[in-house]
Amino acid sequence: MAKRKISLGDLAERVDITPANLSILKNGKAKAVRFSTLEAICRELDCQPGDIIEYRPEENSEK
Repeated sequence: MAKRKISLGDLAERVDITPANLSILKNGKAKAVRFSTLEAICRELDCQPGDIIEYRPEENSEK
């Protein structure tokens, strides 16, 4: 977002989600994201999904 000089509120409006939900995604607190939302974010930021998400194992997950 900083590279593209777009605020959280502006991006939320462009991808049609609430700023609160975008903040949850941005801060890594989301448990899931819809592909349509991910696609819209990538379209607006001109990036690939791997540029904005990463895999982190859950701390309390059993093996």
